[in-house]
Amino acid sequence: MTHSETQPQPISISSGQTVLVTGLRGFTGQYLAKALRARGAQVIGLVQGEAQNADEISADLTDAASVQAAVTQVQPTHVVHLAGLAFVGHGDAQAFYAVNLFGTLHLLEALSTLKTPPRRILLASSANVYGTPAVEVIDESICPAPVNHYACSKLAMEHMAHNWMDKLPIVITRPFNYTGVGQDDKFLIPKIVSHYQRRAPFIELGNLDVSRDFSDVRDVVDRYVKLLLDAEGVVGQTFNVCSGQAHSLREIMALTEQLSGHSLDIRVNPAFIRANEVPRLLGSAARLQQYLGPFSPIPMKQTLRWMLEV
Repeated sequence: MTHSETQPQPISISSGQTVLVTGLRGFTGQYLAKALRARGAQVIGLVQGEAQNADEISADLTDAASVQAAVTQVQPTHVVHLAGLAFVGHGDAQAFYAVNLFGTLHLLEALSTLKTPPRRILLASSANVYGTPAVEVIDESICPAPVNHYACSKLAMEHMAHNWMDKLPIVITRPFNYTGVGQDDKFLIPKIVSHYQRRAPFIELGNLDVSRDFSDVRDVVDRYVKLLLDAEGVVGQTFNVCSGQAHSLREIMALTEQLSGHSLDIRVNPAFIRANEVPRLLGSAARLQQYLGPFSPIPMKQTLRWMLEV
């Protein structure tokens, strides 16, 4: 065996972009990979556990050495960091910081060592960092005030990432709620849709009076791709990714009932009402449209119909 055969070899790179996507197997990652490949990019997923094909490389974000090895092997031209602990109700507070904060630190440290740095790095934060501001519409000028460990870990990640802004071409996104086919049923809209799909007699929910800015995952991915590959002047900035439209839980229930032709009993379970529940989250997409141009979000009714028909 020759010396070169004993060393990790860079993954075969086609001409153009090689995009490293953390969280490739996740809900958003699957749609993002498809959209990037449609643009001609080679997509390599950084995955936890064993790599299942040539388009994946194994690494544990909480292990700096494994992240360094993976990044060195891939030599990405672009990076999208989606991986993270995303379920607000997760019980282990420390896990949020281990993954969302220190996992991102390990990734940026590894990227900073590359001889040819990536052309752009997109870090997915969350609109949860805003907490419960006393404003009708949330734009990026609102001072974050997180009210749970998930949001705190994401804001900490943002602040940490600013230490790398002079070395790496970073863009931060703050997506508001979004949904679509394939999202886990522990999230609100897939839970609702699944109950109507199987003609359940009743559903147990928490606070019915919350309103959220919901986007279709296909819209979110479209914005990510444009921020990553097309937009000029976005490096070093933070962008809301949202629809600019708020939908109440009651409205979503009514729409789903109308589309499915099924009626069920809605029961409020106090155990599902979160402490520090954010009553209303409505984002402004004005800054994003300033850089990407005007766009019209996929209507909620269309998203629900898509989810119900699967």
